[in-house]
Amino acid sequence: MITIRRAAERGHTRIDWLDSWHTFSFGEYFDPEHIEFRALRVINEDYVAPGRGFGTHPHHDMEIVTYVLEGALEHRDSLGNGSTISPGEIQRMSAGTGIRHSEFNGSKSDTVHLLQIWIMPERAGLAPGYEQRALPAGVRGGLQVIASRDGRDGSVTIHQDAAIHAAELAAGATAEHALAAGRHAWLQVARGAVTANGQALRAGDGAAFSDERAVQLRADEDAEVLLFDLS
Repeated sequence: MITIRRAAERGHTRIDWLDSWHTFSFGEYFDPEHIEFRALRVINEDYVAPGRGFGTHPHHDMEIVTYVLEGALEHRDSLGNGSTISPGEIQRMSAGTGIRHSEFNGSKSDTVHLLQIWIMPERAGLAPGYEQRALPAGVRGGLQVIASRDGRDGSVTIHQDAAIHAAELAAGATAEHALAAGRHAWLQVARGAVTANGQALRAGDGAAFSDERAVQLRADEDAEVLLFDLS
């Protein structure tokens, strides 16, 4: 079974410095039919204006993954971490028992375009943690794991029975991800257009896969996608 979540159907928050599209319920946007999918709780597509950002704020008991598509995002947190996240990198922050952080666009001219992803952890009360890595070269041309429970193949570690795969596909390229029995998948199209198991999807679209043996992708134009393998 495949259920499609079209980009234009998402929740939308627009303020002077932030343009944010919510795949699932978030903040003041609530849709009882789109609260979460399995352990995947949030996918926000954010556009942050130059010189602006999210002030210091708290989180707890959530695995927070940041994936930057354009620009650069500055990160600071209460663990003492400070970094800049750029395209080609992935950041994971485990909020656990509690963490405070800020995210800021330090550019005076360029908007930051990113995906903010929240995954519910396997249990509450974990120790807070932070990790940032370059994406594996394998994402260019095929699906490559970038976040996993065991940190395999150079991926960041998430504390849940879940994995995130990324792919940058040239027009006409194909990729496939097999799903073990009882597993589910969510596909998020970050850029471009793909056909997934016969369904045409464009940037901002998402699709849930249940009771499918695989997710089969063909890029209808140059595309970038994230694929979540979930229990």
